[in-house]
Amino acid sequence: MGFTKEEKSLKKVVPVIPRWVKTLFFLIYMLISLLLFSAPILLVIADALLPSAFLSAALSPSTLNLQTLSSHLNDYDFRYSLIDIPLVSIIRSAIILCVYSFCDGPRLSRGPYLGIATVCSAASLVFVSLKASYVFMMNSHSKGGYVRVMEAALFVSSLVLAIGHVVVAYRTSCRERRKLLVYKIDIEADMQG
Repeated sequence: MGFTKEEKSLKKVVPVIPRWVKTLFFLIYMLISLLLFSAPILLVIADALLPSAFLSAALSPSTLNLQTLSSHLNDYDFRYSLIDIPLVSIIRSAIILCVYSFCDGPRLSRGPYLGIATVCSAASLVFVSLKASYVFMMNSHSKGGYVRVMEAALFVSSLVLAIGHVVVAYRTSCRERRKLLVYKIDIEADMQG
């Protein structure tokens, strides 16, 4: 049972994809799927770490340890201090993570997770926006360029991560709603059959 001339010529024209390329594509696809499925938890981790890293970079001359942290909290002034931005991000992340972990499929699809994520994000967006206007208006030229860039990155990362929480919560609720719809269709098909 040999190949005809047409099949041999077709085999020469169509490039054969090597097995390692298919395996690599499959692994990349599975990694992306894992990242999308675990997006709420990854976003919470990023929200807790990223603003803190930008704050420590903005305060680079002094190392950020418990003593300097307590001195920043004691000398807190809304117009000048930046210590509250990472704290707002950590509190927002903790609240959203608690609600996410207490909700299962049906509750993820209907409301508490999306509602709490939206409320926490909106409240932190308002706070960070007001804080940014005070910080950048009060001390406009008193710091160097690197510190100003780190402060701007601190505010932008907090704002983007707050919006990211709402987007991820919405996508998660849509995914759970689709699962419930498919599950409901499967139950109806089993009852009729």
